[in-house]
Amino acid sequence: MENKNIIIIAVVIIAIVAVALAIFSTGLFNSNEIIRDTTSFNNSFMEGAFTGSNVKLTNNTTEYMQSYLDGEHNITYNISTVDNSTALMDIYYVQGVMNPEHRSFNGNDWNIYFSQAYEGNNTNNTISIVICQSQTTKQGYLIYMIVGSKSDVNTTALNVYGDVYTQYVEPLLKSITLKESKNVPAINDEFGLTSDEFAQQMELIQQYKAGNTSALETSEA
Repeated sequence: MENKNIIIIAVVIIAIVAVALAIFSTGLFNSNEIIRDTTSFNNSFMEGAFTGSNVKLTNNTTEYMQSYLDGEHNITYNISTVDNSTALMDIYYVQGVMNPEHRSFNGNDWNIYFSQAYEGNNTNNTISIVICQSQTTKQGYLIYMIVGSKSDVNTTALNVYGDVYTQYVEPLLKSITLKESKNVPAINDEFGLTSDEFAQQMELIQQYKAGNTSALETSEA
């Protein structure tokens, strides 16, 4: 009888160990992945979920641009689509936004840029900015995440190892499904230029990126 009880106990232990291994192998009990509440969104060009249970749509005046606010954590999300998001990032390059991180989620390739700026004219209040950009063959997608100076999110490490990215940006990108749209806004229209005028400006920017820094000086003159 004693041997039988030992066998039963051993079987139970083996079963418990097997369940534990299954949990760890599937990541259901991974200490690096904290399950958080989310807020889903869905529009004509993108759908996904923000971290946080109370993210509100604040601006939906145009079909291809929306703004959301996480009031609890003082985070704003501006999401949009244009025909050529790569050209926009080339323009930002001239302004000092460069050297993105590259990540792929759900078959979508993303360039992720980190930057900071002053809130208004107050040099004591710094906002943190993350720009996520993805370009398909037919259109580009943009997500601007703006963390306000009074946010409770730790912005000390503004990179792929910091809380801003690991807790908010990466979960968002992992959730996103991109949609193909009709009548996508042309990037030149966003700047109030004709397609030829915009092409001329982009040629100067490409020269600048290639090392000809006088190209933009000539343009300004």
